Amino acid sequence: MLPSPIEKFIEIFSKLPGIGPRQATRLAFYFINAGKDKIDETAKAIHNLKFLKLCSRCFIPHLNEGELCDICKDEKRDKKTIAIIEKETDQISLEKTKKFKGIYLVLGELAKTGALENIQKLRLSHLKSFIEKELNGKADEIILALNQTTYGDLNAIVLAQELKPFAKKITRLGQGIPRGGEIEFSDEDTLGSALDHRL
Repeated sequence: MLPSPIEKFIEIFSKLPGIGPRQATRLAFYFINAGKDKIDETAKAIHNLKFLKLCSRCFIPHLNEGELCDICKDEKRDKKTIAIIEKETDQISLEKTKKFKGIYLVLGELAKTGALENIQKLRLSHLKSFIEKELNGKADEIILALNQTTYGDLNAIVLAQELKPFAKKITRLGQGIPRGGEIEFSDEDTLGSALDHRL
């Protein structure tokens, strides 16, 4: 019934987070009605994403010549304080507080079972190797900056046990983020308070 380019658009976009078939259909018609220039501009923006690469230390996307992102390259950052986060958007939110001066590890979205995926195990292994080689075996602090949910708590317990030998202390974000709240949607003041009162 619909022309094949629209059907293909809906098929692809309906698989994106937060977008189902109905929203994908609306987006398709939005672009059609916005005109060819808007379509070309959007296609170019999507196309340019392929030039990003993941930082070899924290796994945040970047465009730098080397292997490290701007944060990991920054000599002023405290390499001995490491925040473990689920998503890249969590890093953006934490950076907006201007309170965290350490580095990150993007672990990827955690399962509700507390079990780590293979990619997450590899990233944790990479972190342990970094701590052993660059920090003489112990980070000053590892902050488990995970969402304050039941499964976030479960995963925090698993990660704390896994990382205990590699840090002088392991903390979680403290007061500020409501139970069930997500880091990505917290404002800078709330996140700043959570960083200041980490446990």
